[in-house]
Amino acid sequence: MLLRKIARPLLAAAFIGQGVDALRRPQQAGQAARPAFDGLKQLPDEISAKVPSDVESFAKANALAQIGGGILLASGRLPRVAAGVLACTVVPGNAGAHMFWTEPDPQRRSEKRAAFLTDVSLIGGLLIAAADTEGRPSLGWRARRVYRRAADALPTASNGALETVGERVSTGLSAGVEHGRELAELVGEKAGPLLESAGERGAQLAEVAGERGAQLAEVAAQRGSQLAEVAVERGTELAQVAREGATTLAGRARRRIRSL
Repeated sequence: MLLRKIARPLLAAAFIGQGVDALRRPQQAGQAARPAFDGLKQLPDEISAKVPSDVESFAKANALAQIGGGILLASGRLPRVAAGVLACTVVPGNAGAHMFWTEPDPQRRSEKRAAFLTDVSLIGGLLIAAADTEGRPSLGWRARRVYRRAADALPTASNGALETVGERVSTGLSAGVEHGRELAELVGEKAGPLLESAGERGAQLAEVAGERGAQLAEVAAQRGSQLAEVAVERGTELAQVAREGATTLAGRARRRIRSL
């Protein structure tokens, strides 16, 4: 729209000019920014630590923000963001220069009052520019529209979903009951033959164990006697070999001692 292309550069011109003047005269700009600087320094450490250490640096940073935001607003790039940034620079840049309520001179008080009201008007114009969507629906309007559509569709979807879930639960319960009955009948049919077979196999295993136990005990007794006889015979031989080996080792030891 042609009107926006004209209005935005006009609104941004004041901030670009003020930012350039502040960079050229940092001492004067620091005096104007002194009240805002002192107020920010009194805030908690999380905020005050991010404020420049001296007032002139603070004034220069504010001037750079005015120049950058003014250029963006005049060129139509990110106009809403640029307008919001410029609105935040009005008070830090002019608070100390337009405090008319502390001026004793009537004429100076009147001039400062007019400049103060001009700043207020600039803030109002910047807020309008920041809210200008250029005819497109705002984010708030879009969010409310989506919410209304979701609220309208929710009851129908919820009822259908509940009916479907109820049908599925009922079908699942019926199928579970039927399967349970079938399993109970199958267990009843299979349990009797299995118990009878287990009894028969147990009796057979007991008879086999009795027969095999007597046979194994007899074999163990015979093998025990044979092993005892072998142990006695081998024990006598091993004892004789041990005595001969001990005599030989003793003789060798004596010879080694004499040679030393």
